[in-house]
Amino acid sequence: MILINLLPHREAARKMRRDVFNVSLAAAFFVGLLIAAGIYLWFQGRIADQQSQNRVLQTEIKRLESQIKDIATLESEIAGLRARQQAVEDLQSDRNVPVHLMTELARQLPDGVYIASMRQENQNVTLQGFAQSNERVSELLRNLAKNTPWFSRPELIEIVSGTVALTPRDVKRVSNFTMRVQLMRASEAEKAVAVVVGATGPAAAAAAPASAAVKK
Repeated sequence: MILINLLPHREAARKMRRDVFNVSLAAAFFVGLLIAAGIYLWFQGRIADQQSQNRVLQTEIKRLESQIKDIATLESEIAGLRARQQAVEDLQSDRNVPVHLMTELARQLPDGVYIASMRQENQNVTLQGFAQSNERVSELLRNLAKNTPWFSRPELIEIVSGTVALTPRDVKRVSNFTMRVQLMRASEAEKAVAVVVGATGPAAAAAAPASAAVKK
């Protein structure tokens, strides 16, 4: 006896595969959703932890900024106190500067150079005088620049030829000059002498005439 299946078995199998696919798709969707939710919650936790650390850091930064401002204020006050202390020390040490000015100028004058007038404005000293020759004026400039710590930056402003009448019949030609030099403060001169002592030794510094002039 021959049996013939007249039921639509192909349609039933196709429907079963479709149902299995839909179920698998729904399961995959839910699994993916759970994974995404877990990752989202993990990232949210990390973000919350980082934000908490940021708040702690910001609090510490504000505290450190406040301390830095206090330190800056203290440093400014200390600098002001040091400046005032230095000003008082300069005033005390500058009391003998005119003596050193005259003494050191007399030491550095070459033979044949004469100072007619001298004017001081703050630390600038203007010298006017005459010399037997231009070479004597150049020698004075070199002495003021290199041989003493009490003067710095000598500058020749003017030099002109002139005459000096020693007697009614004896007239000599001279070089009239005007120069400007900066007078160092006593503290600066002492530092310069200290550098010389360190570079050349105490014996050489003691032999220099300028070292004796620094002592009060």
